[in-house]
Amino acid sequence: MPPIAPMLAKAVTAVPDQPDGAPVWSYEPKWDGFRALIFRDGDEVAIGSRGGKDLARYFPELVAAAKDELPDKAVVDGEIGVPALIGDTHRLDWDSLAQRIHPAESRVTMLAEKTPAIFIGFDALALGGASVLDEPFPVRREALLRAIDPDGRAERRLKVSRVTGDPAIATDWFTAFEGAGLDGVVGKKLDGRYVEGKREMVKVKHKRTADCVVFGYRVHKSGTGLGSMLLGLYADGELRMVGGAGAFSDAKRIELQEMFEPMRTDPDKLSPGEPTRWRSEKSGEWIPIRPELVVEVAYDQMENHRFRHTVKFVRWRPDREPESCTYDQLEVPLTYDLHDVLEGDS
Repeated sequence: MPPIAPMLAKAVTAVPDQPDGAPVWSYEPKWDGFRALIFRDGDEVAIGSRGGKDLARYFPELVAAAKDELPDKAVVDGEIGVPALIGDTHRLDWDSLAQRIHPAESRVTMLAEKTPAIFIGFDALALGGASVLDEPFPVRREALLRAIDPDGRAERRLKVSRVTGDPAIATDWFTAFEGAGLDGVVGKKLDGRYVEGKREMVKVKHKRTADCVVFGYRVHKSGTGLGSMLLGLYADGELRMVGGAGAFSDAKRIELQEMFEPMRTDPDKLSPGEPTRWRSEKSGEWIPIRPELVVEVAYDQMENHRFRHTVKFVRWRPDREPESCTYDQLEVPLTYDLHDVLEGDS
């Protein structure tokens, strides 16, 4: 019965190898969405988030799918995502997924029709009234396959993640599947049980660096010091917003604001609205500065030509000319369609 805290993963730097002899690990893609547990008991369906919140009201199409596609009694673990056609490739679209959490029932209904979600299952906790929490992963995987029929039919909203026991294939997935909106690779011990709220799995996520131009900043929500610096890259001679870097100490925030103040293009100007995607401050207003400074930042992945998450300051790059900071420097993932990832052989 909910709430149940999902089993978590600890970060590692590489896909773990299988030891000589009997295999130890099962590998699977790391899906980039909302972690969720779906509970079905007859006509009762709950969708528990990692924090214990019931997401069912935000995803009525998944509630209906659970009643239609799951056995009468089942608990499955997985990820909620919203597929979207971006360019020529289907991928998970984080922006569309984030918009699904809305207080207005009318908007929830509209978005369920406009941007319907899917659920990608990768573990099972119970089937037919029997718990499998204490069973090893192959037994839980078999329960998952019995709960969610992996027949690949497009109309089904509940899918099953593929797995492999080959670390070379998992390492290839780490690169190839990023184009479909995936976030890395997860490893599970074959003999491991499902442990609530514990980091019993391992995860390998993408980490990269890029040199970006600082073209503006926001004042910290406290009113003192810099809250975040706004970053851009050049494309076709135009400087385009790609993200923001924050998380500075109090002393560093003040130091950076003092550094940027003389560089303001107009001491009395505040630019409203865009860019707001990385806003942590209460106001969306930002202060433009001359695009003269280059900073190296660490990031995990790109989405729609922007950084997927807030990036981390690494160092200043006084050796780089701002105009040399283009999208060409970015490591571009192989284009891999989401449907190919879901429907490939396990």
